[in-house]
Amino acid sequence: MNRLIFQVSVGEPSNLYKLCQDSVARYCEKYGIDHHIQTEPMLKILPDPKTTNRSKGAIRLGYLPIYEKEHAFTFFDKYEQIAIVDSDIYIRDNAPNIFDSLDIHADFGGVIEREMPITPEYARKIYYYSKSQYEPLPTNHKPNKRGWEFFNMGLMVMNKGIIKHLNGLTPREFITQKEFKPFVDGKGPWKWSTDQTLLNYWVRKSGMGLHRMHWKWNGMFKAINDESVQKSHFLHFFLKDKLPNKGEDIDMMKQIIDGKTNLRFRHA
Repeated sequence: MNRLIFQVSVGEPSNLYKLCQDSVARYCEKYGIDHHIQTEPMLKILPDPKTTNRSKGAIRLGYLPIYEKEHAFTFFDKYEQIAIVDSDIYIRDNAPNIFDSLDIHADFGGVIEREMPITPEYARKIYYYSKSQYEPLPTNHKPNKRGWEFFNMGLMVMNKGIIKHLNGLTPREFITQKEFKPFVDGKGPWKWSTDQTLLNYWVRKSGMGLHRMHWKWNGMFKAINDESVQKSHFLHFFLKDKLPNKGEDIDMMKQIIDGKTNLRFRHA
């Protein structure tokens, strides 16, 4: 099958992004996967100026960059499987081929945050986060002690069958449809939301086939316990403030990745 890993990196990438993107490039070369990094905004989604609750900082570039990843949907005319990988995810050299792990009968695959080997501190955080984001929606499973079930959308893996759930809409039309307006405008608890809330709502409401993948495909550094970091295939550095020099100290980052340092930064 034709397979693609899609990333977004608008503007000059940080040292951390370069380190992670290079790891993705090596991974793609190893498994014969095409690799595309989008470096210019394509969708330029904006909230409604009359109803938006978004901060000025959220649209500092003149648009909401958090929705640029959905441009990946346009590539399904060439590919049977696409993974959208955030630019702060590092892929280990010995990681298996993620596409071989995706249920071929599913439309979408991702990792559920509450199913990760998360720390007690992070478990408390996502309980309240998930309550505010997902309890108001009609599409959620009942919560457990770790909160409401949601996929971390820093890593998304999709089979081509997902396009039928776009109902013929372009990525821009998909995001700007009336049903999603509260998410784009940042209404109420969604003021600081990324595309994560919108997509979690969509994948459930659409009734598409979902694959809850193993947590090793999205090891969220400083959310999972320290013992699990070295077991992760994909290591997600989603909290820059918890990294030495916000991830710009590449020598230190390589030590963390290789397990050569036992630095225990403050957890989220």
